[in-house]
Amino acid sequence: MAEKDYIHNLCAALSEYEQLGIAQQIDYQKFYLYSIITHSTAIEGSTVTEIENQLLFDEGIAAKGRTMVEQLMNLDLKAAYEQVIKMAPQHIPFSVDMLKGLSALVMKNTGSKYSTLMGDFDSSKGDLRKVNVTAGIGGRSYLNYQKVPSRLESFCESMNERYAEAVTSNDIIEQYALSFDAHNLLVAIHPWVDGNGRMSRLIMNYVQFEFGLVPSKVLKEDRAEYIQSLVDSRDQDSLEPFREFMFRSHLRNITKEIEAYKQSMQADIDFTTPKNTDVVKDVVKDVVKEILQILSQNPTATAASIATNLNMSSRQIQRQMAKLQQQGRLVRHGGRKAGYWEVVSNDDIKQQP
Repeated sequence: MAEKDYIHNLCAALSEYEQLGIAQQIDYQKFYLYSIITHSTAIEGSTVTEIENQLLFDEGIAAKGRTMVEQLMNLDLKAAYEQVIKMAPQHIPFSVDMLKGLSALVMKNTGSKYSTLMGDFDSSKGDLRKVNVTAGIGGRSYLNYQKVPSRLESFCESMNERYAEAVTSNDIIEQYALSFDAHNLLVAIHPWVDGNGRMSRLIMNYVQFEFGLVPSKVLKEDRAEYIQSLVDSRDQDSLEPFREFMFRSHLRNITKEIEAYKQSMQADIDFTTPKNTDVVKDVVKDVVKEILQILSQNPTATAASIATNLNMSSRQIQRQMAKLQQQGRLVRHGGRKAGYWEVVSNDDIKQQP
């Protein structure tokens, strides 16, 4: 793939994202996933907000003023994401049955039974459509339903071949490109009578989960640009328009995440400020010593575990660890699961008795 400015900038942003340890924040991945789900359903017309979904998912509290269909749509998509997260480490090959199983989860409570001249099918069971469908301005027609099964088989075969190549190359840009192409190609086939957009975004994220990438999300405010990029790819018979949109939007989203994280780190530890500011400095210095001491003995320790050890909040520990990284005294190696911390400067580490 030719190197472009936005590709270079995305690589730099992803590197900074990893170095800052953003994904190590307590509950970060859960709420990031909730955001992905909320935006995906919003593109399909859901008005449920991220906060409302948090209450719905965690507390079972239904949002006032939201329809039952909207809330079931979000609950079903959450179940589908939980399933692909379990599947990702197993690297389950693509197959028509696998896709139908995931579609059944996405459409479990909002799908319907259909009776057509070509037979009955049930979208809540993941059945492929037996009707032709049109969508968008001008009523553009999708692939004839009779061609869907064979085209879906070819899609799965191609995805499995390209996945094997992407694993060998270990090129994250190629891996992202594969995930974006999976979305683009699947939505072009339009295998189901409904839920194709949610399924395509789910499959895109599934590929990213398999490679351990920071998952991309399509924001509801980018809906028009997102749809246009899919139309352009179809009209030009090229994967590039959609790839470029996704690379650029992922860069924007990651950059915003980094900026928001840095802003949250601006404030110092939330101690009650005493009159003697030297006392505050001493307390902070002691906390830094404790953090470095713990990480020197246990490089895989998390901010949450350190916070528990020091009887502080995770946010307070995260702030200090971020500052230590900025000062070059603490370096993060690897990702969230297999990574570890390296203490570069040990001047403040307490001497062992």
